[in-house]
Amino acid sequence: MAAAAARFSSSQARVPSSRLTPPELFPGIHRSTRSTPACCAVLSSSPPSSYFSTAPKQPDLNDNNMIEHHDAQQPPENQRWSMYHDKIPILVDAEADTDGSSSSSSTGIPGEAPRTSVLMELSDSVGVLHDVLKYFWKYDINVSRIESRPAKPTEDGRRRFDFFVDFDGSVGDSNVDSLLAALRERSERLLILDEKEVPWHISELDLIANRTLDAGTDLESDHPGFNDPVYRARRAELTRLAQEHTYDRPIAVIDYSPEEIETWGAVWDKMEGLWDLYACKEYKKSLQLMKENCGYSRDSIPQQRDISDFLKKTTNFQMRPVAGLLSSRDFLNGLAFRVFFSTQYIRHHSKPLYTPEPDICHELLGHAPMFADRDFADFSQEIGLASLGASDEDVQKLAFCYWHSVEFGLCREGDKNKAYGAGLLSSFGELEYACSDEHPGGEDGKPPEIKEWNPAVAAQQEFPITTYQPVYFLAHSLQDAKSKMRRFCEDLPRPFFALHNAQNDTVHIDRPVRRAVGCPDE
Repeated sequence: MAAAAARFSSSQARVPSSRLTPPELFPGIHRSTRSTPACCAVLSSSPPSSYFSTAPKQPDLNDNNMIEHHDAQQPPENQRWSMYHDKIPILVDAEADTDGSSSSSSTGIPGEAPRTSVLMELSDSVGVLHDVLKYFWKYDINVSRIESRPAKPTEDGRRRFDFFVDFDGSVGDSNVDSLLAALRERSERLLILDEKEVPWHISELDLIANRTLDAGTDLESDHPGFNDPVYRARRAELTRLAQEHTYDRPIAVIDYSPEEIETWGAVWDKMEGLWDLYACKEYKKSLQLMKENCGYSRDSIPQQRDISDFLKKTTNFQMRPVAGLLSSRDFLNGLAFRVFFSTQYIRHHSKPLYTPEPDICHELLGHAPMFADRDFADFSQEIGLASLGASDEDVQKLAFCYWHSVEFGLCREGDKNKAYGAGLLSSFGELEYACSDEHPGGEDGKPPEIKEWNPAVAAQQEFPITTYQPVYFLAHSLQDAKSKMRRFCEDLPRPFFALHNAQNDTVHIDRPVRRAVGCPDE
């Protein structure tokens, strides 16, 4: 069952049903043509490593111990010299007040003007910010905002600060490029922040849900249902229902056929005994609650509407129908709102123990019960919040963490390893391989390697796509998994820190960013 294979990707690996293949985690990020909510994120046009310097350098000084301005004779037209904090000469709008502020706009330029944001990490030392800001004067760059916050100290105890600086101009302008080159030399770390698309309100997930990389009707030629017109028509119907769903409407009730229920029952029968042996206690407790409240049984496919309503009452999580496959960024962004994008179709009846894509057996038997556990729900949201505005590199790291935990994670109970990852809890072969003492089905009879859960290691851990996982990560508990994931997310270089407000389903951040027209203010 390759159910987890295409969670984030248009690539679909097909292997026997005894395992789940991982997603392609390097999709191109889909950008909508609409005016997007603006936030800061690491610019992805060049490798992030190019924005790092190994050590700060002293500024280049002239004979008078001053930075030489590239054109110190005359200011540009419509600008004049002013003093920043009575110490640093800067260029401001000619009509600006004496303190550098403008009567017409915050930038001193009427209307919208190009603006760049950077995050500089500087060691705490006397005059360090003064030295850095001289470069803005040198290259005629107008600073519109500076914010600071303490950064994590170095291993040897040196204090560091992150400075967020907004200034006029765009990457590609000769002055801006010269400024950035100078700042890279002076900063311990420099991130150029770009306006990436970020959902601020749960309503914007409506746009994400229809930004699929692969529609639910797009079947590969070797898909078991490719030549079945009845199955393809059914997939088209469920795709239409998912595309028509909006955040403020109840999830459509699906009338599953006897053939679909029989397929569901075949998977249930294969998994039920293995859950008793190898599933974590949180899963077994939640599954029992879902039998009592959501209609879970081998003879009945539960409705996503009932599951979502139940999860809202227990952990404030919810399900959201999706027609096909999403990019890593879009899928993880949904988790920030405690929303899980879930398919509604089921695998083809001719091969009930195999699927090349996520289907309701994987979603409802593997994922949904775990979202009824508070620690697991919080853990999933931590990954989602960290993905908002993150660089493509860090989204990949978070997707790797997701894969090694939410999909294939293990936790310790007594002297046994138990599964909490959905990829294991919906795959009979790999669940037994990962958790039993015999580890049947492994390549050359080798047991898997079990590593202690460490998100920093998991974020770099490669994995195969056609075999069982050679490496699993073991947490002491779900609480342990959550706390370590939170610390990892806090250490990621982020343009802002996001907080979900469950009362109005909005995301609040700790620094101002520009937003597109139409985005909620609260």
